[in-house]
Amino acid sequence: MLASLAYCCCMWYTVCMNDVSTLQRTSDIARKKFISATYAWMAGALAVSAVCAYLVAASEPLQRLIFGNSIVFFGLIIAEFALVFFLSARIRTMSKSAAGIAFAAYSVVNGLTLSSVLIVYAETSVARVFVIAALLFGVMTVYGMTTKSDLMSAGRYLFMGLVGIIIASLVNMFLGSSTLDWIISLVGVALFTGLTAYDTQKVLHASASADGSEAFDKIAIIAALELYLDFINLFLYLLRLFGKKE
Repeated sequence: MLASLAYCCCMWYTVCMNDVSTLQRTSDIARKKFISATYAWMAGALAVSAVCAYLVAASEPLQRLIFGNSIVFFGLIIAEFALVFFLSARIRTMSKSAAGIAFAAYSVVNGLTLSSVLIVYAETSVARVFVIAALLFGVMTVYGMTTKSDLMSAGRYLFMGLVGIIIASLVNMFLGSSTLDWIISLVGVALFTGLTAYDTQKVLHASASADGSEAFDKIAIIAALELYLDFINLFLYLLRLFGKKE
């Protein structure tokens, strides 16, 4: 649910990629550079998060520090949301280096908290679900890049669905219903499958106006953050459905 909330904050505050369609179209080289930068930032952030999660899962002292101390754990949770708010709300005014540092910091903090996945679930199960998530993400990325359908109109409905599963997750924290948890997970997979295609098409539309400037370098970072959160949420909801605990 925390990753869903982070995406909700990012989607709510980010407006840069919705304004670029009014700018002049540019060369194919600049377009390809923008798309490559976006996916490079995303892949780099995923790699950093994976390394951080593994290091914590392999170290009992780090586990005790993070999960045995409520101040540290909740401090990391607050830091996650603060970084997403900061990056999404200030992306227009901050420098490219500041945006990159904020994104890198978020990927580190998120990796530390996601280490619980490697502690709770069997390694083979995590690896299997990761591959499934990667394949599904890849398929929806290709769809978002190649479809003739305009997915932008679906944005408001996807956002409403995101708010819905967050509310349902909060309610189920008190109910503790396994059936409702299964439904939320199923809807979460469907929702972030759609959001992956939606965000991919947003990247494609933004690339049409990319000019190689620092402004577009920063848009590539915020786009990478959205895609990163798409993948993380897709992975976590799939894990809730198909993962096997230790």
